[in-house]
Amino acid sequence: MAFGIALWMVFGSVVAETYSIPPDKVDVKKVYWGSAASFEKPACVDYERVVRATPEYESIRKNKIETGTARYWILMSQASDHAIRLINELGKETDYDFIAASAFMASLDPPIEADDVTELVIKKLEKA
Repeated sequence: MAFGIALWMVFGSVVAETYSIPPDKVDVKKVYWGSAASFEKPACVDYERVVRATPEYESIRKNKIETGTARYWILMSQASDHAIRLINELGKETDYDFIAASAFMASLDPPIEADDVTELVIKKLEKA
């Protein structure tokens, strides 16, 4: 009996919890990696912070490009694409099977606890 309890404790702690977000609660613009239908190791990212760390965004700031101009929107689109590419690369390189915006994860009821990978994405950007 004691052996069975010990085995249950060992294997019970290894089994990961599977999460799922109902389709009507999913904001596809806030999910960057994985499927909201089923995941076990979620992560969240401060998307705005990653965008602000890109060279494209830095160009907007450094060159004082006016908001709303064509050049501004082109660079913002490139910054966004760059950020999403980096988040996807991180998803491929790690065992996170779901990465979404921090605010999205916090807005769920109940909120899903997730590791914040913002710093990992920014470090990846700095290495590139």
